[in-house]
Amino acid sequence: MKGGPNYRVPLRRRREGKTDYYKRFALLSSRKPRMVVRISNKYIWVQFIQFDLKGDRVIAAAHSRELTKLYGWKGSGKSECAAYLTGFLAAARALEKGVKEAVLDIGLHRPTLGGRVFAALKGALDAGVHVPHSDEVLPSEERIRCEHVASYAAELSKNDPEKYKRLFSAQLTRLPPEEIPKNFDEVLENIKKAYKTVLEAAGGAEQAVMEK
Repeated sequence: MKGGPNYRVPLRRRREGKTDYYKRFALLSSRKPRMVVRISNKYIWVQFIQFDLKGDRVIAAAHSRELTKLYGWKGSGKSECAAYLTGFLAAARALEKGVKEAVLDIGLHRPTLGGRVFAALKGALDAGVHVPHSDEVLPSEERIRCEHVASYAAELSKNDPEKYKRLFSAQLTRLPPEEIPKNFDEVLENIKKAYKTVLEAAGGAEQAVMEK
């Protein structure tokens, strides 16, 4: 065990591998709300959080489980398309609370180009929240709509039906994987209808900035 007069015991959350305090300090220095994206084995959380001396304050949040309960989502709760929809929903709720810009906080997730954390970011951007980013990290529309999954499933069902049933056994109880892109469009439209007023206002503000 390390010791000596100059040794300092790391903070608890750093010891547990939950928080990188150097990154956290850099994000808080922006003085903007953080768009926090977290991914578990089953679900995705997106929160807009404002720093407070008494403790972080959650302004708005969304959970991928809500997509199923409230908006008719029948796909996986941890896929790229679910990440996009969750990011879009959280951003719509943040806009309701007056949040127009934020900085992305991916925690200890590895920043993989086109990954799920950036799919959530893309959702927030499309909703109208400004988050500094590089366009090269954002996933393609094909992956956002899970078209790659639908294409693979369609091909597999023809060439290897047994493997198709085995790989998509859980998904088939909800919806054939080939129909996920259509379901994605329906869920996105449901969210847009639910937050129509605030999304239109954000779109109008963004257009005004572009015209300037």
